[in-house]
Amino acid sequence: MITDYKEIQHSALELDENHRAELAKKLIDSLDQRIDDDIEQAWIDEVKRRKAEIKSGDVTPISGQAVHKAAREILNK
Repeated sequence: MITDYKEIQHSALELDENHRAELAKKLIDSLDQRIDDDIEQAWIDEVKRRKAEIKSGDVTPISGQAVHKAAREILNK
C-alpha cells in the first residue's frame, strides 16, 4: 500500500490522462464536500443568530414582498 505523499504523487502522475482526470475529480469532490459542510454549518449558525435576534425583539422581520417593493422604489429613483 502506498502511504507516502511523494509516492502517491509520483504514481498519480504516471497514470494516463483519463485516469488522472478521474482522480483529480475525485480529489476535488472530496474537498468540495468539506467546503459544503463548512458552508452548511455557517448557514445553520446564521439561521440560529437571526432567530435569536427576532425572538429578542432586536430585529423585526420584513416580508419578501416588502423588501422587493422597497428595492424597486430605490432602483426606480
